Amino acid sequence: MLRALAALLLFQSIGEGLAYVLRLPVPGPVIGMLLLFCLVMLRPRVADAIEPTALELLRHLSLLFVPAGVGIMVSADRIRGDALAVVVAVAVSTTLAIAASAWVTRALLRRQQRAPAAR
Repeated sequence: MLRALAALLLFQSIGEGLAYVLRLPVPGPVIGMLLLFCLVMLRPRVADAIEPTALELLRHLSLLFVPAGVGIMVSADRIRGDALAVVVAVAVSTTLAIAASAWVTRALLRRQQRAPAAR
């Protein structure tokens, strides 16, 4: 479990470093996850090694939102003037995320239904 956690943190750190050095507008953890995804695509055995740790982290995902919530509470005075913009941004991004998830799920279900017919 420690090796898998270290691998996840290593990819996050590499992503942070690349985002900082290359001045990319994408968050470092996103870059790190893309790099990890590429590695998993090249070597599927890596996914088997990381999966138990990743599932355990996902089980306790709600705890990881506590620092973000505290940060929002601390910064509430700064955000107060931009409340409308924040609400609109959250509403639009949530709607887009739900729509994108529905589209991907629909496409994957169609693909899955066609796959048994091809066999």
